Amino acid sequence: MASKSQMTGMVGVYLVAAELCKRNWIVSVTSRSAAGADLLVTDQECKKTWSVQVKTNARNTSFWLLNPNAKEIGDKSHMYIFVNLGDANKNKPDEFIVVPSDHVKKKMLVEKG
Repeated sequence: MASKSQMTGMVGVYLVAAELCKRNWIVSVTSRSAAGADLLVTDQECKKTWSVQVKTNARNTSFWLLNPNAKEIGDKSHMYIFVNLGDANKNKPDEFIVVPSDHVKKKMLVEKG
């Protein structure tokens, strides 16, 4: 059985895929074993492509947990989309933050503990 955090992650992946499709992007969800890419995205002409890693929080926070190898990934064609799930009962929408991987690479903090 999937854990609550795994389910939260999958909710984020499919919400992002749906939002990108609504904006006329072609989106494919990768297999769960694809390291670093949850989605493959292209424009309608297939001239521009991106890999996307989605990180999802079940509640509104200002940080997301990343794999330490994110410090090594920094490419113009790789993006992160950070998601804070909203709360329909409190009329709070989902929040999506799109960040290029080279920015994440420069700004992420690694805690050793």
